[in-house]
Amino acid sequence: MEFKHKSVLLDETISNLNIKPDGIYVDGTLGGGGHSYEIASRLTEGGRLIGIDQDDDAIRAAGERLKEFSDRVTIVRNNYCNTADVLDELGISKVNGIILDLGVSSYQLDTAERGFTYKTDAPLDMRMDRRQTVTAKNIVNEYSEFDLYRIIRDYGEDKFAKNIAKHIVAARQIKPIETTFELNGIIKAAIPVKCRISGGHPAKKTFQAIRIELNHELDVLENSVDTMIDRLDAGGRLCIITFHSLEDRIVKTRFKNNENPCTCPPDFPVCVCGKKSKGKVVTRKPILPSEEELKENKRSKSAKLRVFEKGDL
Repeated sequence: MEFKHKSVLLDETISNLNIKPDGIYVDGTLGGGGHSYEIASRLTEGGRLIGIDQDDDAIRAAGERLKEFSDRVTIVRNNYCNTADVLDELGISKVNGIILDLGVSSYQLDTAERGFTYKTDAPLDMRMDRRQTVTAKNIVNEYSEFDLYRIIRDYGEDKFAKNIAKHIVAARQIKPIETTFELNGIIKAAIPVKCRISGGHPAKKTFQAIRIELNHELDVLENSVDTMIDRLDAGGRLCIITFHSLEDRIVKTRFKNNENPCTCPPDFPVCVCGKKSKGKVVTRKPILPSEEELKENKRSKSAKLRVFEKGDL
């Protein structure tokens, strides 16, 4: 299957990067190369793009899509949380912009055997990086009832988390839960009929929770924002596209703390903690998809773009 993914908030992201033709940019979630293509096409001699992704299918697809820019593009298979290490290995100290698109790609969702979606029957997988050995099947069959409840409650924000966890544990005592449709049926049985009718797909929140836990998505994001801001040159920008409230909350908080890191009590006449601002939040409110984009790409519905600009060094 061809790696396809319609880049969300593409024009808004490229515009907010303020691309310099001879600048250095990082796409930390390369995917199919949609954002990277637009960045690379704006670079001239001396400009450089580093594309990072942990998905082997994305690496192959983006390599093909970006081959006309091979003189200015470097593709690395890694997790964006290791951006600083990647830059160090390339001998790059500062960059002019970084982008993260935290959405699961259309390819990953639509390729049944990847096990990301509740819409098709497939083995429970959900690995962003298929080099790792733990899969969604391990979480579903090996986590304690409390831990299942915790991740479904915290990462899926599902009010039926406790009952879903209870049903999963009961079902796996009979036989291991191995496929997406098996898990679907268990979740469906744990949710009252009237809620199944009025709400969205009953498995959506649980699948999200398991995927986030498996790939450590929130921890990776939480531990990456500050480091990325540190690697920006003066005036450089970090653009992050999120797709659910948990991600957006982390980005909003980290940006705010980098703009105003002072920990002194508010009644202190002067700052004594010595913590200095690293820059400013460009987007006081997140940038949302246009009505036109929402019509063209329904997966853009929950997308939010936030932007931080590095101050003078």
